Amino acid sequence: MDTWFIVLNIIVLLALIGLLIYMQKKHVSFAKRVFTGMGLGIVLGALFQVIYGEGSDILTGTLDWYGIVGSGYIRFLMLIVVPLVMVSIIRAIINLKETKQLGKMAGWVIGVLISTTLVAATLGVITSLVFDLNAEQIEAGHEETERGATMEENFESMEEETTPQRIINFIPNNIFLDMTGERSTSVIAVVIFSVLVGIATLGVSRKQPEQAERFTKMVNAVFAIVMRLVTLILRLTPFGVLALMTNMVATTNFAGIVQLGKFVIASYAAMIVMVLIHMLIISGFRLNPVTFMKKVFPVLGFAFTSRSSAGAIPLNVTAQKEALGVDDGAANMSASFGATMGQNACAGIYPAMLAVMIAPTVGIDPTSLDFIVQLVLITAISSFGVAGVGGGATFAAIIVLSSMGLPIALAGLLITVEPLIDMGRTAVNVNGSMVSGTVTSKVLGNLDETKFNDKNAVVENTGI
Repeated sequence: MDTWFIVLNIIVLLALIGLLIYMQKKHVSFAKRVFTGMGLGIVLGALFQVIYGEGSDILTGTLDWYGIVGSGYIRFLMLIVVPLVMVSIIRAIINLKETKQLGKMAGWVIGVLISTTLVAATLGVITSLVFDLNAEQIEAGHEETERGATMEENFESMEEETTPQRIINFIPNNIFLDMTGERSTSVIAVVIFSVLVGIATLGVSRKQPEQAERFTKMVNAVFAIVMRLVTLILRLTPFGVLALMTNMVATTNFAGIVQLGKFVIASYAAMIVMVLIHMLIISGFRLNPVTFMKKVFPVLGFAFTSRSSAGAIPLNVTAQKEALGVDDGAANMSASFGATMGQNACAGIYPAMLAVMIAPTVGIDPTSLDFIVQLVLITAISSFGVAGVGGGATFAAIIVLSSMGLPIALAGLLITVEPLIDMGRTAVNVNGSMVSGTVTSKVLGNLDETKFNDKNAVVENTGI
């Protein structure tokens, strides 16, 4: 009998995918299709949990099949991250008018990411104090205790690695290994390698122009093919979002969310304020923040659903270039760096909030100025090398809490609401990277403001 229910649920998914395909044929905008998929996923996931119950065999079997669409889509996205980043950055550097602009570009991208993480950490501290969050108020169950033990084990494996050593990990020593995404810093390693190839090509163009021209033509040809591949995969976004959201809602522990509702509300309050700060930054550079948010919203919707900054890189880059008018170099650099360092929510807001919550349990006054300044600075420094996939926030929390001398295991108390909060964190992280790219392009005079202000210049105009 269970098999028939699973088959029925699969038919429901196929029917909803058929609806999204019909919307595409009727030329419904990409953004509307993405959010329709998200809405349908929320409703379907809630129905599954009500009808079958969390953890039932039917639900487990159904979500395994739904994972073909959801997880399969994420795999396709991860597949094109390395070729997209590599070819785009090499091409962007080859087309730079002056090599010194490359240093400025990297400096602004990293500078905006880290400075906004400083602000985010400060915001996390303020939010925890305003909402009076305290880890002693949370009861630890079996799952929470296990999660705490796992975090302590992870800390033991990371304990000997200093911040300078983590920065050294950005430098590639085997580019083929990094092309497989084996390390948490693989994306930045690919960026560094691509920058070096681009600089080498500029050097060759001065001494052997024919060789450089031949290589440039090859890069341009590969770039055209990669961008077409990106377009083909991004067309699957509404279907992927539908399956991912269904899976997320169907497996959410709503009882745990009610118990930790105060922390969930505080987290989202901080993240909303951070997005408002992003909009202030955009307006500070004489750009319309409302226009910016309208154009990046489909990307944020995907990031929210997928919980993967790295997986969002292709859509992030496409939106920056085609909708915001950001140049190739800034778009790819900000999307790549933003998936691994300076993540405003995962590496800024979240660990800062945890530290303030946990401090009273060991007799530390979280309102002390010395504690706050130390926490904010450590959080910003530790934001280097946070993996751009689910679990990056845990990595950041371990580093910050251990650096502050706070018990790591208490962070495991939030396991029941971790997926729900991680959705918002990923969206904020991706938004921060897009702010970084837009600001950098604007400062360097490369931003196409006509495209930025053009209401018709949106992601779906790329053929998606």
